[in-house]
Amino acid sequence: MSTANSRLILGLWRIGQWDMSAEQVAGLVSACLDLGIDTFDVADIYFDYQCESMFGAALQANPALKSRIKLISKCGIALVTPARPAHRVKHYNTSGEHIIASVENSLACLGVEKLDLLLIHRPDPLMNADEIADAFDRLKRAGKVEGFGVSNFLPHQLELLQSRLGEPLQINQVEVSLLHLDSLFDGTLDQCQRLRVTPQAWSPLAGGRLSQQHEETSLSRTLSRLGHELGVTREQLAIAWLLRHPARICPVIGSGKLPHIRELVDAQNIVLDRQLWFELLEDAMGYPIP
Repeated sequence: MSTANSRLILGLWRIGQWDMSAEQVAGLVSACLDLGIDTFDVADIYFDYQCESMFGAALQANPALKSRIKLISKCGIALVTPARPAHRVKHYNTSGEHIIASVENSLACLGVEKLDLLLIHRPDPLMNADEIADAFDRLKRAGKVEGFGVSNFLPHQLELLQSRLGEPLQINQVEVSLLHLDSLFDGTLDQCQRLRVTPQAWSPLAGGRLSQQHEETSLSRTLSRLGHELGVTREQLAIAWLLRHPARICPVIGSGKLPHIRELVDAQNIVLDRQLWFELLEDAMGYPIP
């Protein structure tokens, strides 16, 4: 049994598609802990606002898990759905009132007393940084959230919110993969490294596209060739490529299949030298580096 912590995070946004009972999900969580994965990522809106309750049922099935895991949730997106009949249009809501109400609801659905991290899910054009800071402070003093972060924020948006906070933001969860390179060049990962904010990569396998060997692209051919040379899978190579970045990216993986999770955890043992890393980057960009 592994006791080392993993940089991988299990994302639960697909939990409703796993066709697993609460007891089976609890078993998966326990197996992930054995692999070193101790952080689990949810959000209020996932699976039409049902994800947190479904994961809460798994924690209720094995309450001992609660003290062993770290929980991340997010708020700030308002979807149009029968689950939220008051929403007339999809919008963002980062008002202090909404943030506090969202956390209260998340805690109730998950059946826990505290979130380890709360993230603002998307940058809000109507974001009032002072109001968010006040809500964060109230949640922290009440012992309901341990730390805070953001998701999908560009550097200037993170800087604005950070300027009002009394403690550092810990996370910026952004889309990054070999098929989504924006954060490498728009200052996001540079800022994370400078401020020691942990970047978490959602969709690190580009929604499964990096698994598809039939795609006739230069990147696909290189993933297959290097994977064969190194004796690893294409997905392991794609995860290892993210882990090689000095900002210490933490990939959020969305699988409910233990063998697949174990395979991706093993990607942490792959050491990519600088030239292999750039070979993949060049093929991902589709043109030679300058």
